[in-house]
Order: sequence, then C-alpha cells, then structure tokens
Amino acid sequence: MRKISLVILTLATLAACSGSNEVEVGQKTTMAVDPVFDGGQVIKGEKVEAEFVVTNTGSYPLIISEVKGSCSCTVAEKPNDPIQPGEKGIIKADVDTDRTSLGVISKSIRIVANTEPSVTEVAIRAKVKAN
Repeated sequence: MRKISLVILTLATLAACSGSNEVEVGQKTTMAVDPVFDGGQVIKGEKVEAEFVVTNTGSYPLIISEVKGSCSCTVAEKPNDPIQPGEKGIIKADVDTDRTSLGVISKSIRIVANTEPSVTEVAIRAKVKAN
C-alpha cells in the first residue's frame, strides 16, 4: 500500500509540473536584438547606460544564461526569467567612461542563450569627450 501511495504521489507531482512553460534541455529558439546601441557623445566620467531589447522569435522559451562585457569597464545584466515565444526582455549594460580612452569607443557584450549559434554579440558605441 505504501508503494502504491508513493507512485500516485509521484505521478501527481509530475502531472502538476507538466505545464506549457516547462523548459527542456536541448530546446533551441531564435531571438532578435539590435546589434548596436548608440550612446552618442558623453563626457569622460559619465556612464553610458544601454538597453538591448531582446525578442524571442522562436517556438520555445528563450533562456539567456550569461551576458558578459568585453572589458572591466562594461557591466551587463540579463533577465532572470525565460522569455516566452513572442515576448520581449531587456539586457541592461553600463560602460564606465572613467575607465575608457577619449574618442570613439566600442564595447561588446556577449549574450549566451539557447539559440543557434549560442553566442550573439552586440555593441555599445559612444564618443567620449574631455571635460
């Protein structure tokens, strides 16, 4: 009787978890994102605050596992939850111009997700001027 109860409890738990939002290993999807954010002209010491709107254009939930700046002056953060098909998410990134040179800068961000290819690169561009 105890084994039957355990089997029924296990089946009930599995049935409760089988929703359409479930993500399975190996599900690939597609995404659309503008490849360049133009920060315009900034004065050295200001932060360039960029937002990249990511749209899930595929059939499965989009899971962004990592976003990483190309250098220590660029910090990025990703959405924590999966982005459902047809929905949008935002990747935020900041470039600390105190840590860059003057002139035109281009800092890249690597986005790692369940897409093919799994790595997408976007860039933040700006012109840094002296005070």
